Amino acid sequence: MALRILYFSQDGCMACEEQEPIIPEVEKDCNVKVERISINPKLSRELIREHRLSVTPTIILIRDGVEVERFEGLVYREQMDEAIRRHL
Repeated sequence: MALRILYFSQDGCMACEEQEPIIPEVEKDCNVKVERISINPKLSRELIREHRLSVTPTIILIRDGVEVERFEGLVYREQMDEAIRRHL
């Protein structure tokens, strides 16, 4: 099964704004698709609970339905590239 990459962000998050330009670079470098999910703390309670989100940005790598890696806060391209390649 393919690796699934979830990227959770929210409006007004400064770290998310820094993360945004890194995501397309990683997608291109690793030939993957990152699922972007914008959350609203008031409206996304179930999603927040389901993925145990405590900060944004949060990036979760899922393989065969199991979380294999999680990054909370700003993640640099090199870190993401390495983690994705490890789990492909």
